[in-house]
Amino acid sequence: MAFNLTRRKFLQSASLAAVALPLSEAIASETSIQRSPLESTGSFGDETVVGGVCEMCFWRCQLVGKKRGDRLIKLEGNPKSIDNGTSICARGNAGIKLLYDPDRLKYPLKNVGERGNPKWKRISWQEALDECGTKLKQVHEKYGAQGLCMFPHGSSAKYPMHFMERTLGTHNVSEASFYQCRGIRDTAYLATIGKAPGENVDMPNAKVIMLLGGHFGENVHVSHIKRYIKGLENGAKLIVVDPRFSASAAKSDVWVRIKPGTDTAFLLAIMNYLIINKKYDEEFVDEYGDGLEELQAGIKQWTLEKAAAECDIPAAQIKEVAELLAANSPNVSIHPGRHVSWYGNDFQRQRALACLTGLLGAFYVKGGWVPGKGPKVGAISWAKHDHGDEHNLNMNEDEERLYPYAPPGTPTELIRDAALTGKPYPIKGCVIWGQNPIQTIPGQDKMKEVLKQMDFVMCVDVMPTDVTMWADILLPEVSYLERYDYIKTGTQWDFADNHLQFIAPRMPLAEPMFERKDQVYITNEIARRMGFEKEIPVSSAMEMVEKNLEVAGLTLDQVRKEGGIHTRPGKDPYAMPEDFEVLFYNEDIEDAGFPGIPTYKPTEPPPAGYTRLLYGRVPVHTFNRTQNNVWLNRAMPENPVWINDELAAKMGLSDGDTVGLVNQDGFSSRTTTTVKTTPGIRKDAIYMAHGYGSANPLLTVGADAGVDDQSLITKITVDEETGAHGMRTNFVKLVKDGKVLDIPTSA
Repeated sequence: MAFNLTRRKFLQSASLAAVALPLSEAIASETSIQRSPLESTGSFGDETVVGGVCEMCFWRCQLVGKKRGDRLIKLEGNPKSIDNGTSICARGNAGIKLLYDPDRLKYPLKNVGERGNPKWKRISWQEALDECGTKLKQVHEKYGAQGLCMFPHGSSAKYPMHFMERTLGTHNVSEASFYQCRGIRDTAYLATIGKAPGENVDMPNAKVIMLLGGHFGENVHVSHIKRYIKGLENGAKLIVVDPRFSASAAKSDVWVRIKPGTDTAFLLAIMNYLIINKKYDEEFVDEYGDGLEELQAGIKQWTLEKAAAECDIPAAQIKEVAELLAANSPNVSIHPGRHVSWYGNDFQRQRALACLTGLLGAFYVKGGWVPGKGPKVGAISWAKHDHGDEHNLNMNEDEERLYPYAPPGTPTELIRDAALTGKPYPIKGCVIWGQNPIQTIPGQDKMKEVLKQMDFVMCVDVMPTDVTMWADILLPEVSYLERYDYIKTGTQWDFADNHLQFIAPRMPLAEPMFERKDQVYITNEIARRMGFEKEIPVSSAMEMVEKNLEVAGLTLDQVRKEGGIHTRPGKDPYAMPEDFEVLFYNEDIEDAGFPGIPTYKPTEPPPAGYTRLLYGRVPVHTFNRTQNNVWLNRAMPENPVWINDELAAKMGLSDGDTVGLVNQDGFSSRTTTTVKTTPGIRKDAIYMAHGYGSANPLLTVGADAGVDDQSLITKITVDEETGAHGMRTNFVKLVKDGKVLDIPTSA
């Protein structure tokens, strides 16, 4: 068998081998070569350490670590967990490769080149913190708090974010988890049932599970997937609404191959059918519903036939779904989804999902939407001061919200537009903490222009992601395996008679290496330099977690002795609150200038010769965050582009062909990927996994691997009610051998 070893691969392999090579003290003293800090010391008796909470994705499974000497060699699910149990996914296992990734940021760095084309100089923490504190203070004094903005992500970003918002007083904070992910879902459900939904559906006890664009099995959030599988094992029927034959669609009883962007029309037709035929839960609606008459009048035009024509699916299939839901109500899981920033008409779609759940009486019942009643812990952080709304970009001159149902923070586009125009005020200082806005926010060139015009840009991260190339000061953060911060709480989701709650604080499984620091140290030191030392709430991350545990009557030592997870008796999750209400019609939404009932807004169709670009998750990656992980990269090194097999044949494309992409604005992908031909996708869309195609050359594994779909999302669409982005409103052609290929049909 031929052994194909390129020079680059050899050098990479040699570098990795050198990092792990054990050297005795005798050799080191003779040669002046120091033992690698990645190599373990001490005895080789394996030790189990508890208190791990994963963050290879946001689901945060509870972990234990296996140590050999001072080196962490393996991660496993915590056997005490009533959440994920002993199970963790491929990404969770690969946390070891993140911890010891040779490309990880190790020292504070100063950019002595240009933003976007950096030249890095290693500096001391003293110099780095002095510069960050001085530059941020200068912006704060010259422009006010409104002259600063922040793009945070992850649990470690909460503490610095609260410093920016509560103490400094800036409103200009945009979290990708809200404005490019779940924020629309949360505010739509708040406007319908008064609560953000989370992913709280009792799938183990459901008779029917309905997923709208939810590709379970590809996102692999372990405890969530276990609940989903338990429901299927218990006999639940599965309805999947998706333009693509996803992993979930492959297990479905009904796969609705819907036209992208028409989901709300589909939901309105189902609700209209249920109301007309008296197949909704009249008793539940009479007691807990408000506005049914307005809903009925507003959606009466949505017949099965009209929706079928709009959604390009059979009318009989819409009726089949409605009948299946009605026959099994109220024990149906209408999943609210998570990443719902799709087409710019998303608030109304999420309202429709909540209203459909209400019509079926599927709130606070077995198999329905049930918020697990988790235990209370503290939230010690920076004290919140009232800075007023004078400089809130989401408020107009009449003190009315431009986007009345915006998630927490400020809509991303308002921040970027203000930064580029200087109106209503300039934004000249930027803190980026754990987020990669180059690859999370549509309009990469716009984001780069925003960063170019800043007086100062500070980045804090674990890895050298693409956005770190735009930093003036780049600070290395400890990973989730090396710090205290987050406390995971929850409920036992099989909802047996003995309801249980759990509390699992994140504790370090390994000591930090090199010069990496945690979020509390970094934020406190910058706060001191900006003149806010008296405001500092805790002296360390460990103290922060201890104070938060005090609210639950716990200490870190106690939880550690209990195996890293504290459990206690829970409460009945099915108890209906006295004030619960489903607003089928919301007068406040109408007063704000939007439809008070869920309303369908058509999306722009693909232009001639183009097809719609869809994207999503894969089981072995968390978007861009894991692209440099050696184990995960080997499992899926690129993101093949899915294209309908009939279209592919007309275009002369075959499986494995190398292609690039170009969008409707003429933006081309920097890199290429391969073709996956399949009948499992509609002809008016293509699909690829998100997060590939990193541009930072410091990522020796992930750079230039696959295509960056975000680079092709240049047409910016904003949801009218929330200000959050629509992320699936761009269109592409494929490019093979330098030739642009028209898509034969979008029908």
